[in-house]
Amino acid sequence: SMIGVVATLKVQDGKGAEFEAIFRELAAKVRANEAGTLVYQLTRSRADANTYKVLEVYKDQESLTAHGGTDYSRELGRKMVPYMASRPDVELLDAVE
Repeated sequence: SMIGVVATLKVQDGKGAEFEAIFRELAAKVRANEAGTLVYQLTRSRADANTYKVLEVYKDQESLTAHGGTDYSRELGRKMVPYMASRPDVELLDAVE
């Protein structure tokens, strides 16, 4: 069954544009290569411009595992680190069908 993920990413002051540019590159690769990733959307909090949430929906556990294992996911994840204020907080959710 489908799996949802909400990843909360806190970015350092003034680093949002650089972070967003790297994320756009990652999202483009996800959309081009991962049929099992149904939603992969970066959103920014209206309450705090340094807080982003990635809204993700995967077809199944295999698709989620495949997403995390890609070279581009690891590489671009590393590129984001210098812009982050803290470690990402990742919540896994089971779809209610």
